Amino acid sequence: MSVILTRHAIREKAFQALFALKSNPDAEREAIYRELLEVPDEESAVIPPYLEALVSGVSDKQAEIDAVIEANLTSRWKLSRLNNTDLIILRLAIYEMNYIDDVPAKVALNEALEIAKEFSDDESRKFINGVLDPVVEKMPAETEETNE
Repeated sequence: MSVILTRHAIREKAFQALFALKSNPDAEREAIYRELLEVPDEESAVIPPYLEALVSGVSDKQAEIDAVIEANLTSRWKLSRLNNTDLIILRLAIYEMNYIDDVPAKVALNEALEIAKEFSDDESRKFINGVLDPVVEKMPAETEETNE
């Protein structure tokens, strides 16, 4: 069974998959994807490539991504103090900003805020914006338009 998902929907699924993996590191990605995509066991799952790219990318580059997050936290915040929801949203956004060429940094920031709206609260959304905004400001200027 194959369902066409928007990139926004894929980002939400990636957030959910990363959250599940953080909660249960021994879980199998395939099982998590099947659950999130609501694929019955007897059917073969077609995993959107962008979903796998985000989950694998964030997992593979986690140390580098966390260094960027830590560099943009105020002195009274530590990575260990962040709740899992905010941390995963930040990781996804920074991964897209730094490693996905066709996603402008401002789009990644906006998508992070949309995911925070869905899965977190206003205070967390403001916090996420406060961490990501300086990251966006440090990025090279983007000249092309996108339809994300």
